[in-house]
Amino acid sequence: MKKTFAALVAVATLAGSLAATPASAQRGVGVGIAAGLLGGAIIGGAIASSRPAYGGPVYVEDAPYPACRMVRERFWDGYGWRFRRVEVCD
Repeated sequence: MKKTFAALVAVATLAGSLAATPASAQRGVGVGIAAGLLGGAIIGGAIASSRPAYGGPVYVEDAPYPACRMVRERFWDGYGWRFRRVEVCD
């Protein structure tokens, strides 16, 4: 609702500023520009205030757990205890 109100205020402000200028035969281009700006503001306001479109509901299966995992294993290397990572598969 706020976006629509802001768009309407912007359109009214723009229309008021363009309507206050005197029209003459040499300034016929301004009407086309004003119509384009007003039309763009109205269409842009309608697009901005619309709700986003999402896809339909779908079934999503959980990812399977991996069969193998990394485990820290303690071993003696002749000088002291050390750790290394070993892959263990069930």
